[in-house]
Amino acid sequence: MTIAHKKAYYLCISINLILLKMAKLKSLIKVEGTLDELTFYRGTEGYLVRTKGGVSKNRIMNDPAFARTRENGKEFGSIAASGKLLRSALGPMVFRAKDSKLTSRLVGVMGQVKNMDTESVRGSRNVAEGLNNALAAALLEGFDFNARATYSSILNATSVVDVSTGKVTLSGFDPTEQLRSPDGATHFSLQVGFLRIDFASGTYELTQSVEKVYPIVTGIITPSLTPETVPSLTGTGMHFILIEFFQEINGVRYMLNNGAFNVLHLLKVS
Repeated sequence: MTIAHKKAYYLCISINLILLKMAKLKSLIKVEGTLDELTFYRGTEGYLVRTKGGVSKNRIMNDPAFARTRENGKEFGSIAASGKLLRSALGPMVFRAKDSKLTSRLVGVMGQVKNMDTESVRGSRNVAEGLNNALAAALLEGFDFNARATYSSILNATSVVDVSTGKVTLSGFDPTEQLRSPDGATHFSLQVGFLRIDFASGTYELTQSVEKVYPIVTGIITPSLTPETVPSLTGTGMHFILIEFFQEINGVRYMLNNGAFNVLHLLKVS
């Protein structure tokens, strides 16, 4: 292809992209990278091509016209950091019961809490200040870290939380009738966590109960679990319950690998 042909070829693509903003690349040769004013990349819909462009970083950071953009960006960074802090604070509990979109879902709810901040100026609103609003707790309570297995879809039992000790008591239930377990599961475990977290300072302390294992058999049980200690740090109190499923073979319990039915649920904010 001659240079003139190449220029004509890319000009046609550019015109189409101006009209369509984005186009699929239909070619035997799949390209990724930048050529002249075109960017070739692989997306969820296949290989795509788009024109280069957009506002420069320098302009966004300094132009008064982008003041709102800078404020939004600062607040988004703050809520993203708050979500990451909560995930870190829960340690292995969240690792054992989460879904692939947990980070974005948590950012969403943290954004709602941030919006409850009525004291800070725009651009500086944050989760720590938002939690001082009496209505903020309701935004967090009931959050499930594994959207594939929500507390209400797995266990049909009410809970009572003692916010001073972290003790959680479940109403009597029959595991064979009120617990939705995965195929092959013979046992399930319950564990509760008592977290105190300060989103302003970034400090946290998590205490947990001993894990209790129950067979999935007919009969009413009324589990009661208490964290071994009460967190000594100050901050927002959060009470969690973790449900996991096992299979017992010849007296040995094996964790089910996929963890799709494992539950980590925020019961109460105190």
